[in-house]
Amino acid sequence: MAYRLSRRQVIAGAGASALALSGGAFTPRPAIARGVVFEDRRGDGRRRAGDLGIEGVMVSNGRDVALTGSDGSWSLPVEPGESIFVIKPPHWTTRTSLGGVPEFSYTHQPEGSARYLRTPFPVVGPTGPLPTSLDFPLRRQEEPREFEALLVSDTQPENATELDYVRDDIVAAMLSLDAAFGINHGDVVADDLSLYPRYLQVLNSTGLPWHHCPGNHDINNSAPDDWHSRETWKRTFGPRHYAFQYGEATFFVLDNVEYLGQSRYRGSFGPRQLEFMRNVLKRVPAEQLVVLSMHIPLRCYLDPGNPADTTADHGALLRLLSRHPHSVSFAGHLHATEHHYLLDEQAHTGADPHHHHVLTAASGSWWSGPPDHRGIPFADSSDGTPNGFHILSVTRNRYTTRFVPAVTKTPAQLRVIVDGPHRRASEVTAGRQGSRRLGLSVPHDALAHSRVIANVFDGGPKTSVAFEILGHSERTAMARVAMPDPLVLELFKGETPRKSWVQAVASSHIWQGALPGTLRPGAHVLLVRARDEYGREHIARAVLEVTPPGA
Repeated sequence: MAYRLSRRQVIAGAGASALALSGGAFTPRPAIARGVVFEDRRGDGRRRAGDLGIEGVMVSNGRDVALTGSDGSWSLPVEPGESIFVIKPPHWTTRTSLGGVPEFSYTHQPEGSARYLRTPFPVVGPTGPLPTSLDFPLRRQEEPREFEALLVSDTQPENATELDYVRDDIVAAMLSLDAAFGINHGDVVADDLSLYPRYLQVLNSTGLPWHHCPGNHDINNSAPDDWHSRETWKRTFGPRHYAFQYGEATFFVLDNVEYLGQSRYRGSFGPRQLEFMRNVLKRVPAEQLVVLSMHIPLRCYLDPGNPADTTADHGALLRLLSRHPHSVSFAGHLHATEHHYLLDEQAHTGADPHHHHVLTAASGSWWSGPPDHRGIPFADSSDGTPNGFHILSVTRNRYTTRFVPAVTKTPAQLRVIVDGPHRRASEVTAGRQGSRRLGLSVPHDALAHSRVIANVFDGGPKTSVAFEILGHSERTAMARVAMPDPLVLELFKGETPRKSWVQAVASSHIWQGALPGTLRPGAHVLLVRARDEYGREHIARAVLEVTPPGA
C-alpha cells in the first residue's frame, strides 16, 4: 500500500517516496525474566527480607500478561528491546521521577540502542544481563470512585522559546486544578528531543503523576524502522505502551504511530499491542470503565482517507472493546477538536457506539498567530478552538469531559459572531490592521443576508445549539455545518505570523442560523444556548447592534 505525504510529514520534512517497513533484520533472543511485586513500606523502592509480595497484580512484557502469585512472584519471556512493567492496580501507586513520570518498568536492552542509530539525542544505554530478580515496588494509596484527570495533547514546542509558551500558557493554567494525574497524548515536543528534560522540569511544577503517549514528532527519525524509532522515548518515559488502573477504571497508554522510515508513518496499533490490550481486558470486569489514550485518531473528519491521520486497525480495537460497554478513547494529532461515535459491525451489534474524542492542541495552531501582551502567540487552532486542554471527570464507570482554554483565554465554551456581506466587505481592512472583527454590528439592509454563527469549542454530533433575540424572536434551532471559523479564516490571511502550513480548516463544531429580517435598528441582546452530550448548557450573550440604513 502506498502512503501519501501528509500535512504533518511535510512539517517533519519528509520528501521521499512511500516505503514498506524496513527490512532491517532483528533476531530476538528470548529470555525469561522473573521477579516479585512487593509492598514498599519504607518508600525507598528496595526489596528486603520480610517485605510482603502482592498477589494478583498484572505484569507484562508489552504483549503477554502474567498475574503475580500469592508471594508476589511472576515470570515472563522478554526479548532485547522490550520492556517489562507492572500494571499499577487500584489503590496502589509507584514512585515517580522528574515530571511525575511513573517508575514502573525495566527496559531489557543488553547492548543498548543500535549503534547504527545516528541520532544527536540520548538513547538507551547497555542494560547488561537480566537481573536475577526484577522486582517492582508498590505503595498503598487511597483512590476515590470519583476523580479527575488532565488530558493534554500536542504541547509541541520546537525550541526553548516555545517551551516558555507551554510553561506560561498551559502548565500555569493547571496549577489551581485538583486532579489525580495527567496524560499527554503525544507530540510532546516538535522533533527536538533534547527539550524533554526541561519539559519535564516545567511539568514537575504541577505535582502530579504524568503519563505520556508517543507522537509522530517524538521519534528518532534516523531509525530505519518502527522497532528502533523510540530509543530516546524509552530512555525518558519508559515503555511505548502500557496500562494502569486507578479507582474503578483501567487506562491504556498506547503508541499507534507506526514509523515507516525516512520521516514517514501511519496510524496503526499492530498485532503485538492489540494482543496486549486483549490480555489486559480479559482481566478487567465488563462493568468497569476503560479509557484509552493515543496520539493518532481512530477516525477523523479533516482527511479521513489519509493513513497518517487515522488508525488502520481501529476496527480490531472496537472488537476488543465489545464486552466493555463503558469505554472512551482520546487522541490528539489534528490540532482540531472532534467527536466520533464508532460502530464496528462485527462487534457492536445492538450496543452503543464507542465514543472517540480528538482533543484540542495545547499548542493550538502550532504556536502561530499575533502575540498577546505577554508575547505569546494567539494560537487559536485551525478549527477556531482556543489552545488549551481538557479535564476527564470519572464517577465509577461514568465520565464527562470539559474544555479548559489556555491561561489568559476567556473561560467561555463557545464564541458567537454574526456573519454576512457587511463583514466580508471589511475583511481586507481588518486584516491589514491585525484586528479580528466579531461582526456584531449589522446594517439594517444586510439583516436578510446575515446569519448567527456559533463555534462550540468542544461540540460534536450530540450537541444542540439554538439562538434567540431577547424580546424579539422565539428560540431558533441552529444547524451544524462543516465550514472554517470566519475569524480564524480572517486571522491567518495576509501577514499574520504563522507557520507556513497553518491555515483555517473546516470545523466540525460550528452551528449557524439565519437572523430575523424584521429587527429594528438599535441594540439587541443575542442569546445562544448550546447543550452538550452530557446535558450541560453553555450560554453566550452578546450585544447585536442593528444600524439604520445609510448609517
